Order: sequence, then structure tokens, then C-alpha cells
Amino acid sequence: MAFNRKEHKELPDEKIIEINAQMEGTLTFSDPVNLKIHGRYTGKLDTRGTLTIGSSAQVEANIIGENVIVAGKVKGNVIAKKMLVLMPSAVLHGDISTPKLNIVEGALFQGRCHMLEDVLTIDDLAQYLEIEIPAILELATTGKIPATREGDNWKFERAQIEQWAASGKVR
Repeated sequence: MAFNRKEHKELPDEKIIEINAQMEGTLTFSDPVNLKIHGRYTGKLDTRGTLTIGSSAQVEANIIGENVIVAGKVKGNVIAKKMLVLMPSAVLHGDISTPKLNIVEGALFQGRCHMLEDVLTIDDLAQYLEIEIPAILELATTGKIPATREGDNWKFERAQIEQWAASGKVR
């Protein structure tokens, strides 16, 4: 039986950025990108989409991202809003915060781990759904969106929001 190998094909609106050199500074992305670092990076990273630290990469930075995959060396704290994966060649020295964590055998991690609840704030939800905050407040106060009120703050469970959005109730 023969198997056809499917290769990754770039989607028309997919943004891919690869860094193969030495860089220093702050990188902030407001739009989702597929950022791959293979060289040396020092500074701060604030990304949307997927951040991949390649096996030859050396990164000294505090990292905030949605999906973060580490195969190289990272010194700094990592906040992965959706998922963090440490590949077998990964060496991470720093604290991590994420709702989902996959540490593959062979990876080295030294630091503290805080498993986040998969709960969104109103600001996170506005960005996630691309809806203005006043509209979300109206949906929450009228009970048209699944939400929990804690004092003056609203909390939204991602799984419930995804079910709500899939049901077509988003206007």
C-alpha cells in the first residue's frame, strides 16, 4: 500500500516569518503570524499565532504568545495563551504559564509552571471574537453569551464561547 506524503502548503493569507540571524530588540505582532526563530534572539517577544523556536536557536527573552513550540534553548519566562510544547531538544530556564502543556521526553525545563484556566477576560474575548467591548458587555448582561460575573469583572470559558460561536449566535 502506498502513502502519499502531504506537504504543508502555505495558505493565501498565512503570514510566515523566519529569523535565521542574530537579532536584538522587541518584536510585537498584533496579527497572527507563523514566526520561526532559528538564530540567536535577545529581547522580548509578543506574538499571535504560532511561535517556533528551532533546535539551533538560542533565545534570551520573555515570551508571550498563543501557541509556542520550543526545540532550542530559551532563557526567560513564557506565557502561552493556548499551548506550550517542549520538544526533546528543548532547554527552557524560566517560569511558564499556559492552559495546555506538552513536555516531550528529553526536554529540559527548570522553573515554575502555572497552568492557566482556559478563561478569557473581556479584553481577550473582544480580540478573540473581533467584537467591540460594549457589544460584549451587552451580550453578557442580557445573558446572550455564556459568561460569569466576578465582582466588576466578566469571565468567559473558551470552550463555552467556542460552542456559542459555532451555534451561529455571533452577530
